[in-house]
Amino acid sequence: MAKVIGVRFKAGGKAYYFDPGELAIERDDYVIVETSRGIECGEVCQGIHEVPPDSIVKPLKLVSRLADDADIRRMRQNREDEAKAFEICEERIAKHQLEMKLVDAEYTFDRSKILFYFTADGRIDFRELVKDLAGVFRTRIELRQIGVRDESKMLGGLGICGQPFCCSRFLTDFQPVSIKMAKEQGLSLNPTKISGACGRLMCCLAYEQPAYEYLSGITPGVTSYVKTPDGDGTVCEVNLISGQIKVRLDSAPEMPKTYHRDQIIILRAATKKAGKRKPQSAARQAAAARAKQEHAAQKPAAPKNAPSKNAEPKNPPQAVSAPSVADPSAENQAPGGENAAKTGSHRRRRGKRGGGKKQDSASASANVESNTP
Repeated sequence: MAKVIGVRFKAGGKAYYFDPGELAIERDDYVIVETSRGIECGEVCQGIHEVPPDSIVKPLKLVSRLADDADIRRMRQNREDEAKAFEICEERIAKHQLEMKLVDAEYTFDRSKILFYFTADGRIDFRELVKDLAGVFRTRIELRQIGVRDESKMLGGLGICGQPFCCSRFLTDFQPVSIKMAKEQGLSLNPTKISGACGRLMCCLAYEQPAYEYLSGITPGVTSYVKTPDGDGTVCEVNLISGQIKVRLDSAPEMPKTYHRDQIIILRAATKKAGKRKPQSAARQAAAARAKQEHAAQKPAAPKNAPSKNAEPKNPPQAVSAPSVADPSAENQAPGGENAAKTGSHRRRRGKRGGGKKQDSASASANVESNTP
């Protein structure tokens, strides 16, 4: 375990751990510490305590000293000068006609740097602006582009609940919030009702999400088939917070009754796609099962001796080889080869002419008719 103190540099800002060393530091004291931006004066929000080493961002820096009255006066003077620097920067932005909105200005404790925070839709070329501001303040200038959530955190305000913004009061880090949380909590999906002043989903949606996840796990969902003291039925409405469940009984579907989740036993849980179609009652499901069995019984069975599609035939047809064409070089070697070749060529000519005998008889008859007087 490491001994640390928590130091905050802005109201509602994040607390950073520092090593107190041998100093007797108490809560609400001001200390001088060294940060990545230089020497800073911060307020102690957490006294000396021990934390696990895994929760410390290394290296753990040592507290330089306790702040005296001169340091506190200097810090307050810096806050006053920040308001003047903010006005000057706004004038220079309007002069250069840059599409950016200035949010805040901040001096470092030793006045070696001024930080300007702004928001913009895209990238901004502010090189000329930086040169102009450096000529006015005679110190280092740094411009940082932030998001709309950080803007709300810096400016503060009142939410739709009437309370100051959570991010400017006690939230140190922004938690991820999704539209799924609003659906699980049964909220309206109207963007104007679930969005904060920054235009993003309200951070408070994440506060009760673990409780809703637990209640959803022990409560039957809509379209679940349950057992009640009055009989079986289908869940048609659920209230997770109060635990009241409205059930449409099979015996009286026109008059739903309300029960507590402790009085109900789940027989069949709801599915994700169950809400898209009307759930069937137990009687309808039983009738459908009987109809399916009767249809399977009426279907004719295949004969036992019927050959299967993949079975091979008992007497497969034999392959017939095509007659080979005689080689002309073998005519002189085999006896009768010349006559065989002539006979084959004569047959081929007859086949091409569509029957040689019929044509010969037709020509002969034509000659006889021409010779007769």
